[in-house]
Amino acid sequence: MAEFNISSTDRLVLASQSPRRKQLLEWAEVPFDIVVVPTDESFPPEISVEEAPVHIARQKALAVREKVGKEKVILAADTVVVLGEEIIGKPVDKADAIFILGKLAGNTHRVITGVTILQEEKETAFYDITTVHFHPLTPDQIEFYVEKYKPYDKAGAYAIQEWIGVVGIARVEGDFYNVMGLPVSRVVQYLRY
Repeated sequence: MAEFNISSTDRLVLASQSPRRKQLLEWAEVPFDIVVVPTDESFPPEISVEEAPVHIARQKALAVREKVGKEKVILAADTVVVLGEEIIGKPVDKADAIFILGKLAGNTHRVITGVTILQEEKETAFYDITTVHFHPLTPDQIEFYVEKYKPYDKAGAYAIQEWIGVVGIARVEGDFYNVMGLPVSRVVQYLRY
């Protein structure tokens, strides 16, 4: 396993604007700075649903490395929700969020987070999968959640740590924090600081 060294005078560079990833690294007490470079979040159609978020995370990390230099430890991640073999991204509007949650309600889906860590010539990339089982939800429950929490910046149109996770999720198999957007305990295994 490659280890990435963060000196006492340096900090990890998080290539993400996600408030959830920021919160998870803060909880893990990892010193970091946020640097984001807009990148294309598409992926080649021939790659698997598991490799799609890894591909996107790698593109984010490489774009940030161009800005901050190779000596920094850069962490990038991308999370997708997969129902069957369909990747469900972020909703485009309220109607789309309601539609997405209607599909997820009463079903089981996978949350896959792809992670890339870069420093110098070292690179580690992996994905983590968590299976989420939703209770059936009424149209009123879905409408309430979307109206109150406005989950437009979240893959699958929900956040597990919000109301819908508390009342709508029957069980989770795998890393809970992966569903929030980062398998943080696994990431920390690669970091030395």
